[in-house]
Amino acid sequence: MTPDQQVQTYEDGIVPDPAWRATTMAPTDFTKQHFGIEILDLAPGRAVLAMTVLDWMANGFGITHGGMVFTLADTAFAYACNEGEDMVVAQAADITFLRATHAGDRLTATAERRWAGGRNGIYDIAVTDGAGEVVAEFRGRSRALAAPHRTTSMTKESR
Repeated sequence: MTPDQQVQTYEDGIVPDPAWRATTMAPTDFTKQHFGIEILDLAPGRAVLAMTVLDWMANGFGITHGGMVFTLADTAFAYACNEGEDMVVAQAADITFLRATHAGDRLTATAERRWAGGRNGIYDIAVTDGAGEVVAEFRGRSRALAAPHRTTSMTKESR
């Protein structure tokens, strides 16, 4: 492959759709970009994202910093829960770390909706290593934000 050729990724094929907020997030998701997180699969209520653990992502014990694992899981949660046109954010989240990983390991987070009702949702995210072993379980609770109120200002022309 020459330097001018680019590898096509799953993310390159995502067509932005304002009715599906997750499809419009990637271009301005600078955290995802900085951490090298890739979208592998995306469907309403489901997202699969992955990243390779880099040296700077390890803590003082040489294992992947828990915050890095949380960031990957939280990012997958964000893409899964933004399944409509409303902006959806985390209301709360928790994580259980099950197994240590290290620099060079490829981690995959699979997020799936468990329940949605009204403006709330519950999503479970399993983070696995390259061997498919679960290294962390994350549960996120989402909240759709109310649409901003639009006010009309009266100008001299509209009076």
